[in-house]
Amino acid sequence: MPAAAVSLAPPPPHRPPVTLRRGVAGALITALVAALLALAPAPAAQAAPVLLSQGRPVTASSQENGGTPAAAAVDGNLGTRWSSAFSDPQWIQVDLGAASALSQVVLRWEAAYAKAYRIELSTDGANWSTAHSTTAGAGGTETVPVSGTARYVRVQGVTRATGYGYSLWEFQVYGNGDDGGPMLPGGGDLGPNVHVFDPATPGIQAKLDEVFRQQESAQFGSGRHAFLFKPGTYHGLNAQIGFYTQIAGLGLRPDDTTINGDVTVDAGWFNGNATQNFWRAAENLALNPVSGTNRWAVSQAASFRRMHVKGGLNLAPNGYGWASGGYIADSKVDGQIGNYSQQQWYTRDSAIGGWSNSVWNQVFSGVEGAPATGFPEPRYTTLATTPISREKPFLYLDGNEYKVFAPAKRTGARGTTWANGTPQGESIPLARFYVVKPGTTAATMNAALAQGLHLLFTPGVYHVDRTINVNRANTIVLGLGLATIIPDNGVTAMKVADVDGVRLAGFLIDAGAVNSPTLLEVGPQGAAADHAANPTTVQDVYIRIGGAGPGKATTSMVINSDDTIIDHTWVWRADHGDGVGWETNRADYGVRVNGDDVLATGLFVEHFNKYDVEWYGERGRTIFYQNEKAYDAPNQAAIQNGSTQGFAAYRVDDSVTTHEAWGLGSYCNYNVDPTIRQHHGFKAPVKPGVRFHSLLVVSLGGMGHYNHVINDTGASTVPAGTSTVPSTVVSFP
Repeated sequence: MPAAAVSLAPPPPHRPPVTLRRGVAGALITALVAALLALAPAPAAQAAPVLLSQGRPVTASSQENGGTPAAAAVDGNLGTRWSSAFSDPQWIQVDLGAASALSQVVLRWEAAYAKAYRIELSTDGANWSTAHSTTAGAGGTETVPVSGTARYVRVQGVTRATGYGYSLWEFQVYGNGDDGGPMLPGGGDLGPNVHVFDPATPGIQAKLDEVFRQQESAQFGSGRHAFLFKPGTYHGLNAQIGFYTQIAGLGLRPDDTTINGDVTVDAGWFNGNATQNFWRAAENLALNPVSGTNRWAVSQAASFRRMHVKGGLNLAPNGYGWASGGYIADSKVDGQIGNYSQQQWYTRDSAIGGWSNSVWNQVFSGVEGAPATGFPEPRYTTLATTPISREKPFLYLDGNEYKVFAPAKRTGARGTTWANGTPQGESIPLARFYVVKPGTTAATMNAALAQGLHLLFTPGVYHVDRTINVNRANTIVLGLGLATIIPDNGVTAMKVADVDGVRLAGFLIDAGAVNSPTLLEVGPQGAAADHAANPTTVQDVYIRIGGAGPGKATTSMVINSDDTIIDHTWVWRADHGDGVGWETNRADYGVRVNGDDVLATGLFVEHFNKYDVEWYGERGRTIFYQNEKAYDAPNQAAIQNGSTQGFAAYRVDDSVTTHEAWGLGSYCNYNVDPTIRQHHGFKAPVKPGVRFHSLLVVSLGGMGHYNHVINDTGASTVPAGTSTVPSTVVSFP
């Protein structure tokens, strides 16, 4: 948004025989041995075996009942178990995710154990070898040494010891890593930039204030911070949240962590203008605001998720200067939300006590208490439900153990996931995450992923000299404190394979000085697998080209996998900061969607040299889109698209037969050459299955103009002159 708007010891040397008194001989021998030991290289240290199987995908020949699934044998919980049908033979098999050198298998049997069984290994899940076989199983806890490299490990029960089935509390496979290399550890501390509090922690306010002083105006600085509050009640706090700062509760539900006080974003640093309050987050807290109303005056890339405000919420800065947000999801605001000067806003799957007003484009889906659709005046667009949603994964405390909760997918969602009981989803121990800290290389990240670990980025800036490759289904890559990834030497920062259920969340990709062809790819070109049951999600993942220094990328985000959900992203070619200029931070395309059945909820894409969004996939849907065309186009010729004046902000390819979108706005501010004309903001084929609802374009102060809204439909902004009044289209065609 605008500034405005291991070795052997060598043998001892041979010596002639000598007759000595015993005492002297003993002393000499002792000294000689000591000397030789000092000279001999020490044996190489052996890495302790690492648990590989916990939480990995597991299958079994049968299951006794619904309460004893195979997954319970690899969940790390000695209170849950797998049990089979009451017959022979039976088996249970775990997929380690990658071929690993194995050292032992631990079987923790319940009373129904195996008298005879085999442990079998496979690299492909089809061809098996026997690593261990016995007909004298003793039950209890059996620790079985094994040797071999395998991805799949199976316990094949041959003869039961009881009349029941086979029952394992835990099936644990240990090893030393992929192809015999050292295993990377999961879990660990969260590093120096994660500040964890409990209600008895002294000096909480002082720490909040210290970090805010550093971050309040550090729009392109390197500081990154996360404040994490353990469950409990905190009194008298005002947490002012600056750039690259995340505040979050560590409960499973927002009401587990209550702040009697405020979580505040205002714009004093920028003379009351909130249009540059980017890159921050508030999550998973309950607030009792001191005045009854909490102020959250943000612009793009500032998520407000899983929050319970026991009062009102003011989205404008003190003095009601301009603001350009914004995004709320899975939240409950008991009182009214004051939109005031917010140009646009998207609220999803929440419950609110009311909404004050509209400006240009206020959109709601699945929100209890939302105003009815009134577009074009008042400019509300409201969908009763969100067709598909799956909330962002988050870190929480289960007792004293850190876990990441991965919420379940919902269809036809309305209201929050947590207000009426325990949220549905999966809890994953931090031990199954590689905790990435500043200085970690991309090679290490990839090794951790290949080992089957998820990634948790701690707050920091990470330069990568190669692509981070996410190849395993259901992998989570989660950032804290707006962790930032910068690709060096023109590489793509991250690629995701065409697999089910990957979750990318909570990080910023900042383009490097050497042009990258892409910055984020979800699925390879030509991806065609069906992921409808378990889609990949991209949530609070932001992309920046320039601003913190020169950066270039041809296309920022490419979505090739079908059924992907993009849930809140800001893809931004910088219009201010360092390294900014029409060619200096060249970036032709923002988001390109090739996959079918892709859903975007909260799509913010701005300032690209050519198309901001291009959509080639079928049955795509977008709920809320905010765009600005590039300010810095030097002249009309620079943006000429053949015979068309300018590149559309959002283009659906002519080959597409089905597409639908709600609540889209594009703004122009051609401040280098205000005479530039943009033929339209949106372009789409005229077909029965292609439908748009609630569209607008607006010239900011008359700095350039649009001739039409979509295709050749909709009034020009020229008659509005410098008045910044939108031209609208209620529906198209």
